[in-house]
Amino acid sequence: MKISEAQELMLKIYGERDKKRGLEGTFIWFIEEVGELAEAIRKKDDKSIKEEIADVLAWLFSLANVLNIDISKCFLEKYSKCPRCKNIPCNCNF
Repeated sequence: MKISEAQELMLKIYGERDKKRGLEGTFIWFIEEVGELAEAIRKKDDKSIKEEIADVLAWLFSLANVLNIDISKCFLEKYSKCPRCKNIPCNCNF
């Protein structure tokens, strides 16, 4: 499934609920899911890590939908190459 298709799927499933919840409520849910992912990583729970990654991605799509942002488009605008050194692969010195 393409990113744009996944974002559209979240819009079809949750679009009305996300719209009613609004930007702040949707953002708070997104942050809560990031916290749950952090906890799963800390515990090294592979099953929970996979589930939480899916949840974080789903809530990111919902957040983008509330903001009317096409994730695929904005991602490629910034990351078609390294934003700093403009190379693929990145040659930045850290």
